[in-house]
Amino acid sequence: MEAGGPEAQATVEAQQPEAHQVEAIAGGYHGDAFSILGPHPVSAAAGGPAWEIRAFLPQAKSVQVVSGDGSRIDMERRHREGFFVARTDREPAAYRFRIEHWNGATSEAEDPYRFPPVMSEFDLHLHGEGTLYEAWHTYGAHLTEMDGVAGVRFAVWAPNAECVSVAADFNDWDTRRHPMRLRNAGVWEIFLPGVAAGAAYKYYVRSKVGGYRQLKSDPYGFASEVPPKSASVVASLDRYEWQDAEWLKQRAQRNWLREPVSIYEVHLESWMRGPAGEPLTYRELAVKLVAYVQRMGYTHVELLPIMEHPFSGSWGYQVIGHFAPTARFGTPEDFMFFVDSCHAAGIGVIVDWVPAHFPRDAHGLAWFDGTALYEHADPRQGEHRDWGTLIFNFGRNEVREFLISSALFWLKEYHVDGLRVDAVASMLYLDYSRKDGEWVPNRYGGRENLEAIGFLRRFNELAHEVPGAITIAEESTSFTGVSRPVYTGGLGFTMKWNMGWMHDMLHYFGQDPVHRKFHQNNITFSLLYAFTENFVLPISHDEVVHGKGSLLNKMPGDAWQKFANVRAFLAYMYAHPGKKLLFMGSEIGDWEEWKSHGTVPWEVLDYPLHSGLQRFVAELNRLYKSQPALYDVDYEHHGFEWIDIADVDQSVISFLRRGSDPKDCVIVACNFTPVPRHHYAVGVPEAGFYAEILNSDAGEFGGSGMGNLGGVESQEKPAHGKPHSISITLPPLAVVAFRKA
Repeated sequence: MEAGGPEAQATVEAQQPEAHQVEAIAGGYHGDAFSILGPHPVSAAAGGPAWEIRAFLPQAKSVQVVSGDGSRIDMERRHREGFFVARTDREPAAYRFRIEHWNGATSEAEDPYRFPPVMSEFDLHLHGEGTLYEAWHTYGAHLTEMDGVAGVRFAVWAPNAECVSVAADFNDWDTRRHPMRLRNAGVWEIFLPGVAAGAAYKYYVRSKVGGYRQLKSDPYGFASEVPPKSASVVASLDRYEWQDAEWLKQRAQRNWLREPVSIYEVHLESWMRGPAGEPLTYRELAVKLVAYVQRMGYTHVELLPIMEHPFSGSWGYQVIGHFAPTARFGTPEDFMFFVDSCHAAGIGVIVDWVPAHFPRDAHGLAWFDGTALYEHADPRQGEHRDWGTLIFNFGRNEVREFLISSALFWLKEYHVDGLRVDAVASMLYLDYSRKDGEWVPNRYGGRENLEAIGFLRRFNELAHEVPGAITIAEESTSFTGVSRPVYTGGLGFTMKWNMGWMHDMLHYFGQDPVHRKFHQNNITFSLLYAFTENFVLPISHDEVVHGKGSLLNKMPGDAWQKFANVRAFLAYMYAHPGKKLLFMGSEIGDWEEWKSHGTVPWEVLDYPLHSGLQRFVAELNRLYKSQPALYDVDYEHHGFEWIDIADVDQSVISFLRRGSDPKDCVIVACNFTPVPRHHYAVGVPEAGFYAEILNSDAGEFGGSGMGNLGGVESQEKPAHGKPHSISITLPPLAVVAFRKA
């Protein structure tokens, strides 16, 4: 047994604490409590050394030391606040305190200050250089045993603190009772015997700077109280028995760039609610949401951030608990069950991850130890004024380590299949949303955030070491190589959202059809750059909120035309190169824009146009997954070929998609006006019967039912540079697709 820490080991005899040291313990501001509390050798009155056992127990009226053989020693109160001392003539073995409380009750407790350090010197070294990339195994609160005693080890980084203590429900939130041990690199740690899962706790940080005092949630906490409460909660992540080994094995062998990827983007709190308007739990979502996503044919579900956040109105994008699924919907094990259920249904799970910024809430990372520890002190570097948040200091080793650990944590501990990184553009540029004089150039005088770029590259390298995991960037600028490998100079993301395509398409479809001929380039321009990145085509939550209107209400015309436009829009989206993402509610024709405090209006499915649109989206997903030509060669030029983009006056375009197998070829024709086009000639590469495999105007989807009676036979009439052609009916505001039988 170590007596009180390294200082006691290095000294044969230690002096009794002076009055000011005892006063500091009683006041909760001693920076080296282990040098005072616990067992220590002291000078004996005569002869050899004796030992003192010291404890600070303000809840105690009287205390006894109970040794392993049952013998007891009364402790003497040396300070009115509860500083007790017992003298023994031999080195104490394992012992406990028998405490008589002021209310007459008695209890027994282990002495936390008799246990040795819990962190290895090697972990501390890695932390200092910022390479402890699985830091969640070291920091935070961990259920463990020491010397056969069960309890929890706590560790937190606060280099500018004069004292850090654990305040919790198990010590009556008394910030004086459990001061921690200071290790190298500004790390504080302690093992607290008897603490169990479910205990609520915070760290009380007393800074060396400016008299700063604050209770802080654990940056590495695995669970939290349900907001608006804000304490961290002790939780074990080792008890859940995963059932997805086969999914993970198959995932590791898949190349998602050549697979169908159709993502259903979901805000869990407002997707569906219970009878009393309450959000569904993770386990309820594991039944209802999973069944819905499976029935609709999506390959993935993407969750707006489920990391703990204090303000629901941030939709999860202002994260406090970077290692904790929000307690709004259940426990960590409940969220594991949700992911497991998705995998059992063949659905991948992508979660939004937010390394760009964090909120100012006092119990969070902001000003953590009385200094700008995680953020920049200079507001020109450290503030997102648009969002009222703070920017991580990507140049600090320990901050990069923290964020990369968070990313790997969700991939490894929760088995999520991908991370969609929010607001990447704001990370890449020092002048993002700033005026002249409001930003600091990099060391070369440029606007690029070199530290953030380096961080993103390292993050992507390590994330892709997790077999089959993907990363997706929400990046809205022309930054080069976002989805190119790091070894070629890229950022290393698997994919990137195509914000340009989204903007152009929504602008085009917002036009009255009579004017669309003047905006033909909006629907063709994306093919000039479609293969410069590995794109995802997103219609996300950002496009259906803040006055932008729902996808349905962006469309012109009467109700029938609005629905026809949405079907044509989505059909073109699914035929266009790139993976797909659609926000919840858009698939049923939500009239109202999304409200995070509401719910998807499922009742509209009682109406034919809405239910028809839902059936159409399910059919799009089915067709998309069944036709390799629509996904197999998404990111190379030979997977796409224009047939005709010159029919501007009629707002008609046609093209073909090819897979890696030459036999996989789909012909697509789009009519973006409400005028039917009969006997419309489309060039095709070879003779044969072309089956109509998609018609967005089909009656079952809410359309007029105009079409091609299952398909057409080609004619030996050259058209559009092709040796053969088909004469088809183009329904109004519709997309039709054909495949040679």
